[in-house]
Amino acid sequence: MQFPVNLNLTGRPVLLVGGGRIALRKSQQLLACDAQLTVVAPEVVAEFRQLPVTIEQRRYAAGDCAGYRLVVTATGDTTVDQQIFDEAEALGIWVNSADDPARCSFTLPAVVRRGNLLITTSTGGSSPALSSWLRRRLEGEIGPEFAGVVDELAAERERVHAAGGSTEDIDWNPIIDAVVARHTAAALVVAR
Repeated sequence: MQFPVNLNLTGRPVLLVGGGRIALRKSQQLLACDAQLTVVAPEVVAEFRQLPVTIEQRRYAAGDCAGYRLVVTATGDTTVDQQIFDEAEALGIWVNSADDPARCSFTLPAVVRRGNLLITTSTGGSSPALSSWLRRRLEGEIGPEFAGVVDELAAERERVHAAGGSTEDIDWNPIIDAVVARHTAAALVVAR
């Protein structure tokens, strides 16, 4: 059983080992979280050159994990992934190896982002295809208007705190219902 958590990677050093298409997708996910990303790979796809990452075009070397808060591998080479996993584990660094749950201290869920709203689905690495299928379903149900819902509810929460109140004593359900209805109605008008 895995423990769900959302990590704050803003400005934190993250190592990505691999330079192909899967690594590129992982880099985009990490950069969306404002990670300070270093990519180590003998070859990188051209799109990496457009990203705000540090590229070290070479093979992974022992000791490369040191100093990073998180490591992600997308090498497709189980020998390299095992070396990285062992090193990261010894250093107490969380590591994920793409499509290789045996060499992961954490797995990555499928994600739907709407502003500050983050919805994830996970099978703990057992069936990434199911997680992706669920993500696609949720993307159709949870539209971009929910970014505004989160912002409006955050502002309401701040007003309560500024007035010295506790948000724990409020029945949020009718407030959320009203805000969601207002934003979804506005989205429908725009769509017409």
